[in-house]
Amino acid sequence: MQSDLSMLEKCCVCPRRCGVNRLKGERGFCGAAGEVLVAHFGPHFGEEPPITGTRGSGNVFFSFCNLRCIFCQNYQISHEGRGEAVTQEELVDIFFSLEAAGCHNINLVSPTPYIPLIAPAIREAREKGIGIPFVYNTNAYESVEVLATLEGLIDIYLPDLKYWSAAMAEKLSGAAKHAPYRDCAQSAILEMKRQVGDLVIENYLAKRGVLLRHLVLPGGLAGSRDVFAWVLESLGRATSIGLMSQYMPIFQSARYPILARRIRREEYDEVVSYLINNGFDNVFIQELESAPLFVPDFGKEEPFERPGSGPDQ
Repeated sequence: MQSDLSMLEKCCVCPRRCGVNRLKGERGFCGAAGEVLVAHFGPHFGEEPPITGTRGSGNVFFSFCNLRCIFCQNYQISHEGRGEAVTQEELVDIFFSLEAAGCHNINLVSPTPYIPLIAPAIREAREKGIGIPFVYNTNAYESVEVLATLEGLIDIYLPDLKYWSAAMAEKLSGAAKHAPYRDCAQSAILEMKRQVGDLVIENYLAKRGVLLRHLVLPGGLAGSRDVFAWVLESLGRATSIGLMSQYMPIFQSARYPILARRIRREEYDEVVSYLINNGFDNVFIQELESAPLFVPDFGKEEPFERPGSGPDQ
């Protein structure tokens, strides 16, 4: 297994394997180089109830992303790369500041490009006695080999299994043809479950395990039924699921007329019914009316409006 930083010399951190030397400032598809960029950190109240709890999830939003979703709600940081460079020591300080603020966990949002740089910070924080779980919040376009370097460091995996169709993933999110999204995401999620198992909740809070997310898209573009048929067969009906209704037609979504509208209630309810009819009991749902609350403005000191509560079970 490669050492953490050697992955950046000829970048192989995600399935794209761009091969650029990020330690010398070169940038691949994602736009990240050899330093960690953080766009925002603080208590966040828009996650599933066992992640948010009563005091919030300690979200750390990293800049840049290895996908290019044309409807990305975080496009200001994922596409435009807004953020400030932080050292390992500063990142560790951020972790402890979130714990001191009462957050229930450290929620690493879109950390994939920075795994070799974040992992040492997690190790240091653990050595210094941090006492809350680490959450890995990802689009699931991950390398199994690289995820393996996180074993023992991550307590909770929060992958978003976005698409069934590889062609749709290429068109709407820029996934690479040589590394089909579905194949990579499925393998990654199986590795995540191998590491931490099904979600364990104690006193209403997530402590360990996988919570699988899926965003319902207009017109069934995400292939939700096929996604959950695979989940049933490969992960089991005990899998905890966050079924998201928060799609909003923003950023470049107007390029495709079907994406120029929010999802309809019947589209969302159809997926909910499928899950119920197939015996999934651990499902967290969202109210369609809450979708605007999940759209941030990273130009503000506090990017998110604070909703009254997270998604309901």
